[in-house]
Amino acid sequence: MTTAPVPVSPGLRAKRTRGALRTLGFLSPWLVGFGVFFAYPLISTVYFSFMEYDGFTAPRWVGLKNWAYVLQDNPFFWPALRNTLWLVLVMVTCRVAFGLGIGLLITKVKTGAGIFRTLFYLPYLAPPVAATMAFVFLLNPGTGPTNTILGTLGLGEPDWFNSATWSKPSLTLLALWGIGDLMVIFMASLLDVPREQYEAAELDGASAWQRFRYVTLPNISPIVLFAVITGVIATMQYYTEPLVAAKVASGVIGGSGQQFEPGYPDKSTLTVPQVVYNLGFQRFDTGAACVVALVLFVLAMIFTGFLMRRRSGFMGTED
Repeated sequence: MTTAPVPVSPGLRAKRTRGALRTLGFLSPWLVGFGVFFAYPLISTVYFSFMEYDGFTAPRWVGLKNWAYVLQDNPFFWPALRNTLWLVLVMVTCRVAFGLGIGLLITKVKTGAGIFRTLFYLPYLAPPVAATMAFVFLLNPGTGPTNTILGTLGLGEPDWFNSATWSKPSLTLLALWGIGDLMVIFMASLLDVPREQYEAAELDGASAWQRFRYVTLPNISPIVLFAVITGVIATMQYYTEPLVAAKVASGVIGGSGQQFEPGYPDKSTLTVPQVVYNLGFQRFDTGAACVVALVLFVLAMIFTGFLMRRRSGFMGTED
């Protein structure tokens, strides 16, 4: 036996329509922003990745030619991808661990905590170009004070940004120098951990490591997850610091007519965003640049999706 549908009165239908239009009106700023700044650029990037396009003449369909060129023939793509993945795995891990450690240290300081906060936060405020140039000069193997001090102490004197072995660790040190943003975020989350949980753990005889493992970490795990995901996304877009460091270390700081090979030394500071810029704005090969941009987008989505699926490792077993 079937039940006849209940007729909807015109007044109720009009009310539902007004409600839908009102909701759409509230959503319209987000919808416009999503369409203009995300959906349209993404669709255009996919479209141009199959086109031969220099930004001036009409695009011409070439199928998978751009993909074959980037994945097989471009000499910069794979070194840049390896460097970017290295930075994601090492730099993000070191930044999160160091930022959390500094935050823990300052929250335990009884006297002069404000001074320490200021000292650790100030480098983060320095403009990226100026900070990178200063850091490269400090680590200059010939004239920098860092190697002078290491030599006085009888320690090794690395070539830092002039060595393919030390260039990425040097960029990691630069990132740790500007750790003020993560330090402040972790300090705020650490100060929000309930004191009674620490007191209960101490009464149960928990050691300092056990209090950190079973009290501190579960309470700040959402902040750790946030720091890791935002760090991965930012490192995937790492452009200014490695480019400036390579130029300063190689002696090509600026000026017309100077030739510069990206990634000095030996492509060790080359990152994927540099390849996108080189192809799109220096070689005017928009199709190949779109291919590299899509690869970068997919990798960022994979990393973010993996971290979100593994969020129980950061946030405990409960949803």
